[in-house]
Amino acid sequence: MDYPIYIAGATIVQGQIEVLQSIDLKVAEGEFVFLIGKTGSGKSSLLKTLYGEVPLHFGDATIAGYQLKGLSRKEIPFLRRKLGIVFQDFQLLTDRNVLENLFFVLKATGWKNKHDMKERAYQVLEKVGLQTKDYKIPAELSGGEQQRLVIARALLNNPKVILADEPTGNLDPEVSDEIMTLLKSIAKEGTSVLMATHDYRIIQKFGGTVYRLSNRNIHYIQDPAEYLSPVLNILGSD
Repeated sequence: MDYPIYIAGATIVQGQIEVLQSIDLKVAEGEFVFLIGKTGSGKSSLLKTLYGEVPLHFGDATIAGYQLKGLSRKEIPFLRRKLGIVFQDFQLLTDRNVLENLFFVLKATGWKNKHDMKERAYQVLEKVGLQTKDYKIPAELSGGEQQRLVIARALLNNPKVILADEPTGNLDPEVSDEIMTLLKSIAKEGTSVLMATHDYRIIQKFGGTVYRLSNRNIHYIQDPAEYLSPVLNILGSD
């Protein structure tokens, strides 16, 4: 079986702090995996390691064919071309319209032919339902539309893996469901999705493989519905 994400015995250190110790994780092609855990449990640190922002010094990890241990600075841009990265806070270029935001990424990742760039940009905009909003700047888009643009940007180079850090964290439940439906459809087409979230409702509604980070380790949740139900009952009683 092909594992676009494969981690074995990896210890993740940020600064002088050992965040995660000797963890193992496999994500298969097209698999949708949720990472849950309290704030500070290491969800973001794990994602940052996977896209090369936090170096890996201990253990083994590969993503999209790149070995992370010993990854050089020169290799990081090439690794990121194989990944789609979706942030909670969007990180869009606020002074450029939707189309220009996509062109910026295409140019930065080596695209040169303007016709090909335009064709690819509209392909991903159509996929996320923004093909008629190409002229708008981010401030003119709703929060859900901005996140759709972030996902469109992540899809530009046909990534093997999407890493999503709390992509529904700032959205209301209805819009969150729309974003989840989009991400799940992307996974069904063969792209692996690894998503950090604190929203147990969407896990119960949409399903997927669940891992919990706690005590510097990662734990597979065999029965997510059974694990999450008590938490959701408590939240629902407030």
